[in-house]
Amino acid sequence: MTDLIRSWVDSANSSETDFPLNNLPYGVFVATDGTPRCGTAIGDFVLDLAALEKAALLDFGGTLGRAGWNAFMALGSAEWMRLRQSLTEMLLEGAGTQAVVEPYLVPREGLRLLMPFDVSEYTDFYAGKHHAMNVGTMFRGPENALPPNWLHLPIGYNGRASSVVVSGTDVIRPHGQLKGPNDDAPRFGPSQRFDIELEMGAIVGQPSTGPISVAEAFDNIFGYVLLNDWSARDIQAWEYQPLGPFQAKATATTISPWIVTAAAMEPFRTTTPAREKPLLDYLVEPGPMLYDIALEVGLAPAGGTETIISRTNYKEMYYSSAQQLAHHTTSGCPMRVGDLLGSGTISGPERGNRGSLLELSWGGKEPLTLAGGETRSFIEDGDTLTLRGHAQGDGYRVGFGECKGTLLPARG
Repeated sequence: MTDLIRSWVDSANSSETDFPLNNLPYGVFVATDGTPRCGTAIGDFVLDLAALEKAALLDFGGTLGRAGWNAFMALGSAEWMRLRQSLTEMLLEGAGTQAVVEPYLVPREGLRLLMPFDVSEYTDFYAGKHHAMNVGTMFRGPENALPPNWLHLPIGYNGRASSVVVSGTDVIRPHGQLKGPNDDAPRFGPSQRFDIELEMGAIVGQPSTGPISVAEAFDNIFGYVLLNDWSARDIQAWEYQPLGPFQAKATATTISPWIVTAAAMEPFRTTTPAREKPLLDYLVEPGPMLYDIALEVGLAPAGGTETIISRTNYKEMYYSSAQQLAHHTTSGCPMRVGDLLGSGTISGPERGNRGSLLELSWGGKEPLTLAGGETRSFIEDGDTLTLRGHAQGDGYRVGFGECKGTLLPARG
């Protein structure tokens, strides 16, 4: 066994890696010749799938040579499974194929990762009950925290696909109309209450042209990413009635660069919480369609030490991505390969489980204290926010890597 093979095998077998053989997430990286190409992460390395297909070691109609996974997703679930099985067989210890794949391994450290797919459309939901209760309580009191429809359907809005960016992309503080409760008139200026939303993103891998069931929706989801839906709370407070979020949510949405496939998440399926009111039949899940994924948010001021400001779990969601997708199609709305669905902010029952600074600081009334002694109610210029997540198996973890962005000052 060569040193390189030993290195990637050892790193893939580490209980601390996000990318063991059980995972095999898909991304797009820039090769040494400057060409973007599809790859899969294994331990501390990336396997160059475009080069494997060019060498006729894989054959998926040339789709692995693209600078994104849309064309491959369009091939359908049978091909999704065939690629996963082929890669597992190639990389399995003792299979005798390590020497075959060795020339196509690239160290992951320092590699430039791009958007893993072209986002066709982006829809964000408001589907976490703890988050909805916290926000509603702040603005309307606990007795009116949830809108009347909230327990009956996953509320959502259509966002901007054009501002979805990959982890590592800087975010510029937005301008907008601002009006405080005691102001006579609005003014125009930089947002002063800029925030994050800790979410998961589901990627639609198959098109539909009419209503589909929850079971069909589940099968149409190719995979998942971490998602940070940056939010200007002060802009939103003034603009959102009666049609909901607009410019407050259009600045940026950051996703992690690795698509963790639905197949990799299969061992971690769990049920949505007990229903407070019965759902209509078209939203009832035929089985567990949520996932047990531990999540955390880190905040590091410029030049400072990161503080973990929140820990929660995806299983806290009231509605699964399959329910959200099924509901999305009820009007006959066509869904496309590459559509992205944001789960909504994922918060848990305790203060340390809240997935936004709006909740963590309770609207600015209870600032957080960071490791270096600084305090935060909302994000300040130079702050870096990092989302992380993984599902824990027996001696291994299926991780998502990092979803990171740094806030830069507003443009003059």
